[in-house]
Amino acid sequence: MNYTTEMGPKLTQWVINRIKRDYPDDVALLIGVEHKSTDGSGHGECFDCYVSATERGTALGREIKIGGVNHDLFDCGWERLERMANLRDGAAFLVIDGEILYSRCDEDTARFEALRQQQKNNLADPKFVYRRALELLDDAMNLYRNMMFEERPHQVRLAAGYIHHYLLTAMLFLNGTYWRADWHGESTQLARCKNRPEQFDAYYRALLGAKSAGELKSIAHLMIQATRNFIAARKPVAEKDEFRTDYKDLVEVYSELSLTWRRLRISCERGDADAAFVDACMLQNECNAFFSGEYGLPEMDVLSVFDCDNLAALSTQATDVEKRIGEWIAERTALVEEYATFEEFAEKNP
Repeated sequence: MNYTTEMGPKLTQWVINRIKRDYPDDVALLIGVEHKSTDGSGHGECFDCYVSATERGTALGREIKIGGVNHDLFDCGWERLERMANLRDGAAFLVIDGEILYSRCDEDTARFEALRQQQKNNLADPKFVYRRALELLDDAMNLYRNMMFEERPHQVRLAAGYIHHYLLTAMLFLNGTYWRADWHGESTQLARCKNRPEQFDAYYRALLGAKSAGELKSIAHLMIQATRNFIAARKPVAEKDEFRTDYKDLVEVYSELSLTWRRLRISCERGDADAAFVDACMLQNECNAFFSGEYGLPEMDVLSVFDCDNLAALSTQATDVEKRIGEWIAERTALVEEYATFEEFAEKNP
């Protein structure tokens, strides 16, 4: 029997009949994706999932095996469809490529179509796909950290495979597309990325041909570095209104950190590299996350000149950063009032 042309429609109709007879109020949708079978193997070419509308509707789910071919009738649920529309599920193709095979009512159809449009809008939004690409890059880097402490070949190869998949998914999103269910390997997915890191194709071929854990680790590092640079080069220009403008918090944090800057200078004068390093790391983190991250100040560099044998350079650079932040704030709002002596303070604050 030709499953692709005969079994699929028959099985789909059987499910629709079952819904209409036993679950008319409990199942919202039955969804399928065309041409999802593996070269006519019979898997696919019918339904892919259904969406329950009530708790009772979850009972429709079951495994169906006919002629050696498994068909998974599973409840996807609206919540998972929403994750797909927001590009947070590997089966995102179910929304954008999904065909409604059965719908309980027009409202359910409209809800699904709204999710489809939401997914298209997300893919067309450079800022949205950039954020998702960064998250996927972070997933790959976390996996790589664990991979570096792994020696078992099968586990290293598994990690390398998923690192490539995360990075490829990030590239697909940045190209305004997604992982499609054509099941012909990742090379076909990569070929759909008009823009991609140089040598990434070669890295994947090297991954497929790697013989040792050491080779796989080296290739994974190269893939991550190339993709990291690729993503960074596509960072959207932030709009001014994306940053915070409640300068009261900014002034408070800047004032609170004045003690840290002062303490760092004292540690540098004393030659205490340990204490100076801790405070320098704290200041660098605040510059990254708060001053630049939340308020849009230019990137600040505190740590690059750290040298345990020459702390004077660190003191000078940190002081320069403090001064530049203060000047940036002063152009926009009033800083905390400063007095040279207590007497001056007391005179102006009777």
